[in-house]
Amino acid sequence: MASWTDVVNYVRTRYEVLDDANGWLRFRLATEDGRSQQVAVHHVADGDGAWVEISSPVGWADKLDLRVLAEKAGGAPVGGVAVVDGIALLKHAAPLAEAGVREEFVRPLTLLVTQADALERELTSADDF
Repeated sequence: MASWTDVVNYVRTRYEVLDDANGWLRFRLATEDGRSQQVAVHHVADGDGAWVEISSPVGWADKLDLRVLAEKAGGAPVGGVAVVDGIALLKHAAPLAEAGVREEFVRPLTLLVTQADALERELTSADDF
């Protein structure tokens, strides 16, 4: 069974951790062509179990065509578009259940980060996040 501790341990041994506090973990991971992508993971516990919410920025919301972003993100198997504190993000929530950290966290993390970085590159021509 995957737990929040498993997620934290997985991230700490593989990525540059920028912040770890109060059920939030923020880190940076390398993508392709020398680029990197920031990721935030939030531990969400409810009455039925525990979840991780994964988010990765695409760009400043006021500098993007949010409709184009939503259309491009809509075809992906993970992630939805959100704007938080003026930053356009891709976000995904996954349950922590029986399958283990690789299946429940790593797969959606990889898909989301790859998509966020590709959209950041395409829509902003930058690597700000």
